[in-house]
Amino acid sequence: MFLTLPTLLTWARILSIPLIVGVFYLPWPITKINLVASILFVLVALTDWADGWLARRLNQTSSFGAFLDPVADKFLVCASLLILLQYERVSTPVALIIIGREIAISALREWMAQIGASRSVAVHMLGKLKTAAQMVAIVLLLYDGDVGPIHTHLWGTWLIYIACGLTIWSMAYYLQKSLPDIRAKAR
Repeated sequence: MFLTLPTLLTWARILSIPLIVGVFYLPWPITKINLVASILFVLVALTDWADGWLARRLNQTSSFGAFLDPVADKFLVCASLLILLQYERVSTPVALIIIGREIAISALREWMAQIGASRSVAVHMLGKLKTAAQMVAIVLLLYDGDVGPIHTHLWGTWLIYIACGLTIWSMAYYLQKSLPDIRAKAR
């Protein structure tokens, strides 16, 4: 199922990442850049929900889609964090923790799949909560302005720290869940 509608949405998410990054190189006022980048990010992030919903609804789930979807999410989050880092809207330790966790858990999942223990690192609610917190924080930090009484930079900063805590917690959870399988294969 390489070219189903859900998979095409996932590909669209990957291909749209340069648009979000590219907005920051346009000769526009920063407030316009922030607005366009945050709107694009929201639209692109919504395809994550839409492709999963459509895959289940249309009975078009596939192992390729299950592989590509988290890759698209990681590209989107990492590219956005690098832009936020460049504009000093997120700290280097936070970006390193989030990006490092994505790499580590991806490698862990690949290894667990190779040893036939994918179930121990299946997506958990904690990981979903981490992703939701990251996505909302990134939108707020991309916008980096005031929406009525809400200062998005302040709220985004607090939420990215919460997401960072959830990142560490979820990584510890996945490592702890996979430890019995790791020990069994190490013998």
